[in-house]
Amino acid sequence: MSWLQIAISTTKNHVELTEDCLFTAGAQTVTLTDAADQPILEPGPGETPVWNTVILTGLFSFEDNEKTLLKSIHHCLNDIDFTHATEILEDQNWTRAWMEHFHAMQFGQRLWICPLHIDPPEPKAVNLRLDPGLAFGTGTHPTTSLCLRWLDKNVGLNTTQQNILDYGCGSGILAIAACLLGMKQADGVDIDPQALIATSDNAETNHVQQNIQTYLPDDYNKQHANTLYDVVVANILSGPLAELAPTLAHHTKANGNIVLSGILREQAQSVLDTYSEFFIMDEPKFEEDWVMLHGVKK
Repeated sequence: MSWLQIAISTTKNHVELTEDCLFTAGAQTVTLTDAADQPILEPGPGETPVWNTVILTGLFSFEDNEKTLLKSIHHCLNDIDFTHATEILEDQNWTRAWMEHFHAMQFGQRLWICPLHIDPPEPKAVNLRLDPGLAFGTGTHPTTSLCLRWLDKNVGLNTTQQNILDYGCGSGILAIAACLLGMKQADGVDIDPQALIATSDNAETNHVQQNIQTYLPDDYNKQHANTLYDVVVANILSGPLAELAPTLAHHTKANGNIVLSGILREQAQSVLDTYSEFFIMDEPKFEEDWVMLHGVKK
């Protein structure tokens, strides 16, 4: 089955009207994308911001009449300024299409991230297997890559390291990697219940489910108020990282390691200054426009 895609470009003041118009016309889905390269990195609590210029894309059945749909949309949006474009999308197996673009990736000397649909290129390496349809981190983003490379270089080589806290665990990729590399115990914390499910599922896929526990923040605080860790890793945004500095420092053992990412180059110094109160911080590590910070607890 083919699909008809209609993309409407308008301003943020008309997003709600345009979205309603597309759904009324019969769109099965409507997506919003940035029309002018205006990043929104850290919305405040409860905010759902949109870009100044927005493209709303409605997906319609190919059986719908394009001219009739456009006439209906133009009538509905008669009082606002907008432009439109149409495209025919041929149906395909979208999961299979994604798989074709997700290949095994090496991070450091020992660690590989391998999708489930291919055999690991290095069977004797530390191979972390992931579902390519995952909604959370797969290692392809520079922030995840930086953290994975640090884990590969530093975890499992020191037998005194026992546990790790992955704050903002997402898919659990960092906690799972740490356990596969030799860490005995990992706790993953995330505000999204779906992230905890993803972490648990991926831990089971990699046979480390006995080593990893997951928590929502409130549950974690109740059960682990004074738990200390050899390594604390947080791959989230700079604003939450700054707010969490006392908490993450509290959970890091003396001489323990903290690894922070999700930070843009221009944000690095501010986060570095915040954590320098608690840690001896190293020079930042960069990949593209993103930064990883590492420190040792004072």
